[in-house]
Amino acid sequence: MTRWLVTGAAGMLGRDVVAALRAADEEPRTTALDRNGLDITDAAAVRDAVAGHDVVVNTAAWTNVDGAEADEAAAKAVNATGVRQLAAACAQHGARLLHVSTDYVFPGGGTAPWAEDAEPAPVNAYGRTKLAGERAVRELLPAHGYTIRTAWLYGAHGPNFVTTMLRLAAERDELEVVDDQTGQPTWTGALATRLVELGRSATAGSAPPGIYHGTAAGRATWCELARCAFVRAGLDPARVRPVGSDRYPRTAPRPSWSVLGQEGWARAGMSPLAPWRTMLEQAFAEGVFAAQVPVSRGRLDP
Repeated sequence: MTRWLVTGAAGMLGRDVVAALRAADEEPRTTALDRNGLDITDAAAVRDAVAGHDVVVNTAAWTNVDGAEADEAAAKAVNATGVRQLAAACAQHGARLLHVSTDYVFPGGGTAPWAEDAEPAPVNAYGRTKLAGERAVRELLPAHGYTIRTAWLYGAHGPNFVTTMLRLAAERDELEVVDDQTGQPTWTGALATRLVELGRSATAGSAPPGIYHGTAAGRATWCELARCAFVRAGLDPARVRPVGSDRYPRTAPRPSWSVLGQEGWARAGMSPLAPWRTMLEQAFAEGVFAAQVPVSRGRLDP
């Protein structure tokens, strides 16, 4: 009987992880703690929370990329020190840790997908703090630590790019969207299901520890993603106009190439996640964006 602990359980991904555990009949053995229930920067509280659990799924994080640039110490307290405390507690209690990280540990250049073992070189403070968390997992949990890098998340339970685009579509005739950043739009519902599958495989001994890339297959720019969302919502994709990143300067630099390779899943006997268009189609079909699009129509290109 596997006992699960989900940290950051009130966040966009955390809520979907709890839902995926419910769908997998694991909810009776699941402890779901939001930021008020567990501050992962509190070492004593973390030790107490991890005790009695077999798998810890860490979705708690400082995710404000520009805010991290302004206050790297605060971001590091959560993304690095907090993760180190979780890893130490898992080592103490014999639990496996599934820690969610980011594509932002890699630099912006590139033309080929980043492999799981590629050398990280983050270009912003957020990426540096997340990389420090990864290293803590590797150092303290060499046999029971799993780092799952993901990217460009969207879902039902928090602010995200797709929801913003659909909201703005009701307010503006045209939208300008960046077309020189490439990544992998990933639905939190699909990622959550994979995290539960990985946790089960980890406890069964069939998934080796290490780094996995939990992103949708394929690649897209922000502009392509917005246009596909418009198509699925029955809107004219021509209303989305491509622009360069220099049109919308940000405090923290963003990688221009955030495509991750997914070969690592073969080690666990699993296939990569679905293509991003398929994933977006499913999210619409399951009503993830129902509040923005009461009646969905149209289909994405295959």
